[in-house]
Amino acid sequence: LSFLIFCRKSKGKPNGKKPAPEEKKLYLEPEYTKSRITDFEFKELVMLPREIDLNEWLASNTTTFFHHINLQYSTISEFCTGESCQTMAVCNTQYYWYDERGKKIKCTAPQYVDFVMSSVQKLVTDEDVFPTKYGKEFPNSFESLVKKICKYLFHVLAHIYSSHFKETLALELHGHLNTLYTHFILFIREFNLVDPKETTIMDDLTEVLCSSSGGSSNGSGNGSSNSAGAQNHVKER
Repeated sequence: LSFLIFCRKSKGKPNGKKPAPEEKKLYLEPEYTKSRITDFEFKELVMLPREIDLNEWLASNTTTFFHHINLQYSTISEFCTGESCQTMAVCNTQYYWYDERGKKIKCTAPQYVDFVMSSVQKLVTDEDVFPTKYGKEFPNSFESLVKKICKYLFHVLAHIYSSHFKETLALELHGHLNTLYTHFILFIREFNLVDPKETTIMDDLTEVLCSSSGGSSNGSGNGSSNSAGAQNHVKER
């Protein structure tokens, strides 16, 4: 599966040019961060019920997040084009896809998202990976696959905030986006599914949205201090 070839990280070299000043992050404005479609305590919602198998819980939630994030992206997909989003970027970080041979592919944001959604769709509908029939066992690699899926889904959510929050506002869907993001972040934290270093880029938003939803900062303070140095050059992943 091409999906198993995950993103590698490498530091970009400074190009000698003075970095452009960071734009004000509209999604951090209090009038927008307060918007939710529910005030439910998500910390309780993500916890593993006693009678449910862990893999079953991970499978059910991961599949649901995939469908919701795919739907959320579809609302702004007409604005996410090869011209408007020539790279898969989130703030000053650029993501690349890697094919089955490990070849680095520089692609536009819509291409990257298509790679993500197509790969995840293939996995969640594969009975050998996400079994739905009684007596069918989960593969030994299941948890690692879930972690890769969640990492890629995070990239998509972060791109929506970073590049398409204005369109989301215009569609009055920011409450849905905030709710989805909060639920997703608390879920991946509950089961340690994504390395905190991977989500540092959105720690400022996570701190605001999750602090009132039963989630801890979980290292977001460190993320804030690291982000200052990251402004000097574009990072590659």
